[in-house]
Amino acid sequence: MAALSHQAMTEEVALCRLPPAAETLLTDLNAPRRLTAHLRAVHDVAAQLLTWVAQTHPGVTVDHESVLYGAATHDVGKVLHPNELSGPGHDHEPAGHALLRSRGVEERLARFAATHASWTAEGITLEELLVSLADKVWKAKRVPDLEQLVTDHLARVSGQEPWEVFMALDDELNRIAEGADARLTYQSSYPVTA
Repeated sequence: MAALSHQAMTEEVALCRLPPAAETLLTDLNAPRRLTAHLRAVHDVAAQLLTWVAQTHPGVTVDHESVLYGAATHDVGKVLHPNELSGPGHDHEPAGHALLRSRGVEERLARFAATHASWTAEGITLEELLVSLADKVWKAKRVPDLEQLVTDHLARVSGQEPWEVFMALDDELNRIAEGADARLTYQSSYPVTA
C-alpha cells in the first residue's frame, strides 16, 4: 500500500513534488492516496503564492520552507481521522499537530496542521495565512475575510496601499483558480480509502 501512496507523490502531473521530508513522513504513515494527492495540490498552490509574493513584494520576508512543509502536511491528522477525508470535521487539526510533534517535527513546521483553518486567531503569521489561502484557492474557493487578512498583512509590511495589494492578489488568485479543475480531477483520481 505504501507504493500506492508513493504513486500520488511521484505521478508525473503539472504539480510540484512535495518536500522530501514530507514524502518520507507520508510514506511512513501509509497516508491514503487521496490525502497525499490533496496535500500535493495545496503544496503546489502554496509554491505559486510564494513566487507571487516574492515577485510583487520583494521586501517582504517569508519563511518559504515552513510554508511549503506546512502546505504539504497541513491535513496529516486525517491519517488518524480518515472520516474527515470525505466529510466535515476538525479533529484532524490538533491530531495532526500532535502527530508531527511526536515525530520530531519542529513547531515552526508542525503548527500549520493546527492553524490552517484558524486564520482569524490572534498572532497568525503571514506564513500561516498563505497556507490557509492555498488550502482554499486550490479548488477555486474564495474566502473574502482570509484574502483581506493577507492583503492587510502585505500592505502593512510592504508599505503599498491596501487596494493595490488587493487588486494584484485578486488577479493572482483568479489565475490560480483557473487550474482548479485539473487539481480536483487529479485528487479525485485517487480513492479516499485503500
